[in-house]
Amino acid sequence: MLTQSVNVMKSTSYILGIESSCDDTAAAVLRNDEVLSNCIANQKIHQSYGGIVPELASRAHQANIVPVVQQALSIANIDKKELTAIAYTRGPGLLGSLLVGSAFAKSMALGLNIPLIEVNHMQAHLLCHFIKNNDQPPPTFPFLGVTVSGGHTQLVKVESPFEMKEIGRTRDDAIGEAFDKCGKIMGLNYPAGPEIDRLAQDGNPNAFSFPIPKVDDLDVSYSGLKTAFINLINNNSRKNHNFIEENLKDLCASIQKTLVTVILEKITKAQEKYKLKRVVVGGGVAANSEIRKVLHLKAQEENWEVFLPPFQYTTDNAAMIGIVGYQKLLNHRLGDMNQSVSAKLPL
Repeated sequence: MLTQSVNVMKSTSYILGIESSCDDTAAAVLRNDEVLSNCIANQKIHQSYGGIVPELASRAHQANIVPVVQQALSIANIDKKELTAIAYTRGPGLLGSLLVGSAFAKSMALGLNIPLIEVNHMQAHLLCHFIKNNDQPPPTFPFLGVTVSGGHTQLVKVESPFEMKEIGRTRDDAIGEAFDKCGKIMGLNYPAGPEIDRLAQDGNPNAFSFPIPKVDDLDVSYSGLKTAFINLINNNSRKNHNFIEENLKDLCASIQKTLVTVILEKITKAQEKYKLKRVVVGGGVAANSEIRKVLHLKAQEENWEVFLPPFQYTTDNAAMIGIVGYQKLLNHRLGDMNQSVSAKLPL
């Protein structure tokens, strides 16, 4: 086993975070818990396909990772030799994409003789709240973690940064995936979630009704709801070719309200079951205005303590990888060169 024996006990640590789990190549530099740079290279090529093409994603990561890391170091105004450790996403995610980030992180850590720290992508979405933020202190433990993104929908009981237990998850589509698929049938560009949110602002959320899936325990399901929406579109479009155009804003508002209602019901049920008044949200869909609105309302009505990430930390980013790297560094939870990436890495 290839391991590294280096001194990591420094009052000031500089962590390079690398994120490459899906289609965004990201690098960030943190000084302890403070973000000095957070750079992301998006992959526009997938828009014409209406979704992520894994092979194209991994090729784009290979082209983007060196300039993105260089940009992160430049903006942070530090030399690579000043780095204390390198944190990278080990999983879950697309295997080819993960391999690019992993290989680069391992090579750089070996060349600089500094610790390599593997990070779980889902853990990072929740721990992004521990990045230094003058507007809000980090949450205290324990809390109910809610991850809502294009690839994942999870409810997690969080006892500490390294003690997380999944208590609920989607049985099929993730909430972000449902947003995108519903947007695609309406002719919206990928990713459709932000566009649905924008159009919904001027729509009637009660114009169309959809069934709320009945799923036991704390799991959720979005596949049936997505199918019901698609059937509504198809049935009405056969009668009126302009149905989508004439009802676009109402359709967006109605499906957005229902998608959010599904997860909100489970959050409420989990809160009651585990007596956790502290709700911490992470993931790309955490930027959705409806989710933010209903959770703020719950905070007022039910005395919940709700933590929503700053918008720059909702989508996949390397700052969240870096903060987990810093937490692991403090607790001497270092990785090694023989750790392989995992597309389905569990919490």
